[in-house]
Amino acid sequence: MDILGDVFNTLNLQGSLYFRTDFSPPWGVTVPPYQKAARFHLVLQGRCFVRVGNRSIELGAGDLILIPQGAEHSLAHTDIEHAPPLETVLQNANYQGDGVLCIGEGDESASTQMLCGHLNFRQAGDHPLLRALPDFIHISQALRAKNPLLDDMLRLISQRVFTDALGAEASITRLSEVVFLEILRSEVSEDLALQRVLDAFRDPKIARALQLMHSKAHENWTVESLALRVAMSRSRFAKRFNELMGVGPMSYLSDWRLQKSLSLLENPGVSVQEIALEIGYQSPAAFSRAFAGKFGTSPSEFRRAG
Repeated sequence: MDILGDVFNTLNLQGSLYFRTDFSPPWGVTVPPYQKAARFHLVLQGRCFVRVGNRSIELGAGDLILIPQGAEHSLAHTDIEHAPPLETVLQNANYQGDGVLCIGEGDESASTQMLCGHLNFRQAGDHPLLRALPDFIHISQALRAKNPLLDDMLRLISQRVFTDALGAEASITRLSEVVFLEILRSEVSEDLALQRVLDAFRDPKIARALQLMHSKAHENWTVESLALRVAMSRSRFAKRFNELMGVGPMSYLSDWRLQKSLSLLENPGVSVQEIALEIGYQSPAAFSRAFAGKFGTSPSEFRRAG
């Protein structure tokens, strides 16, 4: 099982929109925060500065910045601390969501052109990997050169941006989802918390335990039974799992079952009782108590609320 893929399928990772920009100096824009979202900016031409919190990063042509936690950030032609909000910029440019977002009327060859994308997760989505994501990941040209598959995908996106061919928009949206996953797979981030979680997916024994929990969430797993299946002592297994994932095996399993239930509740043809049994609860009542404890509402109320 591809655990990383299963995690983001369950969290409902979806590219929701993208747009092209053509900014001539002076320009600047502040993108507001957004929960359960990831934003990226791929520079196609020119340069710009991105400020996330108190960090400022200069991007050149071919560079990409991924902001996986949906944090507020600003982009500008120079390193400034304050820039007008995105809503104001869109109104001033009379941008209706189609075509290129243009600011300024400077030299075309000196403008900064970018592809900006937005990806969503399910609003109630949660996982140690999401919590471990850093404020931003900067993909430079040098890093792209070390990751040929990621580089090829970014080149393909750059090519598709400039075509009006049938399906180009859908292609870029889907490719942006793959790029997000490939960035995580490619170990381009130096963030230690993120690397620990990704190491769990690669550790032969811990990854095997995760595969068992993901593929057979309905089984009555215990720390002892999982440790036995991966040929580790109970204490060593529990310690190693907690070191990498940041939670104990049973806490992880309980949370994962509830995340799976969120996607199952979207199917009106599956009853709450069927969901409870499928994810490993002995009764709908036990499932409802665990669900309400996590999300503050019952499964039925959650389903009715859409």
